[in-house]
Amino acid sequence: MTDPSGAASLFLFRLIPPRPDFAQTMTPAEQQAMAAHQQYWEQLLADGRVVVYGPVADPEGVWGMGVLRARDRAEVLAIAERDPSVAAGVNTFDVLEIMGGTTG
Repeated sequence: MTDPSGAASLFLFRLIPPRPDFAQTMTPAEQQAMAAHQQYWEQLLADGRVVVYGPVADPEGVWGMGVLRARDRAEVLAIAERDPSVAAGVNTFDVLEIMGGTTG
């Protein structure tokens, strides 16, 4: 339900790791991909595209989340696909629109 006025909507990005213990068992290549992922999201935050992002302490296994401002889901999908950890094949992702979200 993208805003018909063209204003930015909010979207939830969920970064899905390849295994529940990923944060504790990353290979050197995975560590490198995650370092690039961190830099990518820092830049998105600095650019004002991201409201908040970070790891989620799920008892089933840590995963990442971000709340992004975008015109539509396609824009968020493009951002998600450029995430270095996704592009490297380390992580996968989900994107969901936040319906009627309010920010402070």
